[in-house]
Amino acid sequence: MATRIPVAIEETPKKSFATAIDWPGWSRSGKNVAGALEALAAYADRYRVVLTLAGVDFPAGDLELEVFETAGGGAGTEFGVPSRVTDADRRPTTAAEGERLACLVEAAWARLAEVAEHSPEALRKGPRGGGRDRTKMLGHVLEADVAYAREVGLKVKPPALEDQVAIADLRAAMLDVLRQPTDGSPLAERKWPARYAAHRIAWHALDHAWEMEDRAGP
Repeated sequence: MATRIPVAIEETPKKSFATAIDWPGWSRSGKNVAGALEALAAYADRYRVVLTLAGVDFPAGDLELEVFETAGGGAGTEFGVPSRVTDADRRPTTAAEGERLACLVEAAWARLAEVAEHSPEALRKGPRGGGRDRTKMLGHVLEADVAYAREVGLKVKPPALEDQVAIADLRAAMLDVLRQPTDGSPLAERKWPARYAAHRIAWHALDHAWEMEDRAGP
């Protein structure tokens, strides 16, 4: 019997996202809902690699994606970002759930670092000749993490990309926020509850890890 994976859909006429509700970072887009679900399923094995890094068990065997919630998207969705906070994101988190969220976000960063370590500086260009090279991509993810830290209530200064100690401190502070039990409300009176924050942070790191992995080849 296949294991059911609850999914939230974010839909616009131009683009849709499918997000595995209980698995931060496992979120993919498509031109429509069917395409987003197909992409999500196609990335299951790549997501398993992240869970191995986290030491978190993932259902073995066949998976069945089941849509539990559908929300209208917006400009962010069409731009290519899963940007809607769903009802599932507003569920409370216990200390154990917070620890799990933090563990999976940390594994997403670890996967990005792992891919970067084995990727060349110059990455293969996209069909239109665009796309960041490795260092610029890592810088982009770091800049986003600084913005995400502020969304969960942290006042931080942007660390330099070469300052690994400062980056580690920034990300450790973000993980500490995610570990705290919550009632599902936005963190520090900002707009992101803990579950959405974990999804967004992990998704962004993995989206670029997988892009880098794809563009590192010939």
